[in-house]
Amino acid sequence: MRAGEHWALLGPNGAGKSTLLGFCAAQTFPTTGTVRVLDGLMGRVDLSALRHHIGHVDPRHRLRSPLSVREVVLTGITATIDRPMRWTPTADEVARADAMIESVGLERKADDQWPKLSQGERGRALIARALVSDPRLLLLDEPTTGLDVAAREQLLETMDALDETHPDVASILVTHHLEELPTTTTHAILIADGRTVASGPAREVVTTDNVTTAFSHPVEVGFSDGRWTARATTTRRYPL
Repeated sequence: MRAGEHWALLGPNGAGKSTLLGFCAAQTFPTTGTVRVLDGLMGRVDLSALRHHIGHVDPRHRLRSPLSVREVVLTGITATIDRPMRWTPTADEVARADAMIESVGLERKADDQWPKLSQGERGRALIARALVSDPRLLLLDEPTTGLDVAAREQLLETMDALDETHPDVASILVTHHLEELPTTTTHAILIADGRTVASGPAREVVTTDNVTTAFSHPVEVGFSDGRWTARATTTRRYPL
């Protein structure tokens, strides 16, 4: 990957997406071979320093205390789930957090507590949290999980806007659904059974033939106005 590229990691359940993302997040170690993340060789690099350059958006964020949106975003600076005890952010850090909150359209929610947010608002807050430490790599692990159509589209708009607000940040989006790919997606990798089916520019990878091969099922892929669609095709007919 290069700076500014936006990759989609696609494949069926059990394909190896979580393992691959764990490597990228410097959280999973290979049993064989080598892994390099941001020029650092796993096993020979300071992981705590490396992880500060990686933003991770996980909708299963395990927050244990009712923090405000601003406090949640600030935990991106400390790389913790909850706000550390005896830690006080500087005025500059608070300003950075507020700027990230505004960039994802949550400025009016900055003081709202986490339990009161919708799932879509939580997703946008987590993107702000991931960006506040000025990462080089942004990982998005099925960020639209549990969202209705409107909330999904709002989150995708937020992700598309990153191309302008953070043009040098590279990103990897993991999803099962082609409809959840942002218009700014530049590249894609399709995997199945732990192997690469296709990898490269998104328009060349996300095709009917490649998706059908990866998912071992006939799938018709469409593309229009920068977005993909997928529909299973079959000749079988079922009675009403």
